[in-house]
Amino acid sequence: MEPTQPAPPTSNISVRRGEPLVVIEHVEKHFGELHVLNDINTVVNRGEVVVVIGPSGSGKSTLCRAINRLETIDSGSISIDGQRLPEEGAALAKLRADVGMVFQSFNLFAHKTVLENITLAPMKVKRMPRKQAEAEAMTLLERVGVANQAKKLPAQLSGGQQQRVAIARSLAMNPKLILMDEPTSALDPEMINEVLDVMVGLAKDGMTMIVVTHEMGFARKAADRVLFMADGKIVEEATPADFFDHPKSDRAKDFLSKILDH
Repeated sequence: MEPTQPAPPTSNISVRRGEPLVVIEHVEKHFGELHVLNDINTVVNRGEVVVVIGPSGSGKSTLCRAINRLETIDSGSISIDGQRLPEEGAALAKLRADVGMVFQSFNLFAHKTVLENITLAPMKVKRMPRKQAEAEAMTLLERVGVANQAKKLPAQLSGGQQQRVAIARSLAMNPKLILMDEPTSALDPEMINEVLDVMVGLAKDGMTMIVVTHEMGFARKAADRVLFMADGKIVEEATPADFFDHPKSDRAKDFLSKILDH
C-alpha cells in the first residue's frame, strides 16, 4: 500500500488517520445570488469524526447534503472511497447505499414498525433474507438502546428514541460513512444526551462521521477535527482543543464568544 499523501497546503489538515475516504475539491454552490459553498476543500479520512460548526446560513447543511448528492454542486468534485460522485442512476444509488444519512427530522416511515424501518433497505437493496435482516436489525436496536421498541410505530416513541432508530437504520446498510445533519436540533433538551451518547459510541467504534451540529460538548469529546464555516467558506480547520482554546480568525472568536458565554 502506498503511503498516504500529505494534505494539500490549502486544506491545512492537522489530524490524519487512515486513508482518505472523502475528498472534496474546489466545490462551489449557488442558490440564485447566494454563494452557499465557496471553494470548499477538505479531506476526511477513514475512522475520522469531523464536526462542522458555524453560524446559521454558513453552508454547513448544504455541504453535508452535497456529499451524497441530495444537493447538486455547481462545480468542483467530491469523491468517496476513490470514486467521484456519480450524477444520477444506479451508480448514485449504489454510492448512497455506502453513505448513511441521519436528518434532524428522523424521516422514519410512519406506517412501518421500528423493526420494519430498519429491515426495509437491507432486504430491498441488498436482497438480504428477512430472518437475517431482522436479526441484524435487533442487534443494531440493542446497540442504540431501543430494542424493546421494535414492534412499535415511530409515533409511539419519543423524539430521542426515534432519532436512535434513525441512526440504527443508517447503520443497517453497513455504510463506509455516516452524515449527520443537526441530529439533535429537533429534540427536547432532556433527549439530546441519549442521542449524543450513541454518536459518541459510534465514534469510539471507529465509524467515519461528518456531523453538522450545535452541540459543542460533542465536538470537544468526539471530534478528531472541527471545520468552522462562515459565509460558505471553511474559515478554520483544527483539532477541537486548538479550535476551542485558540481560535485564529476573528469570525471564529466572535462565534465562540456568543455560544460559550451562554
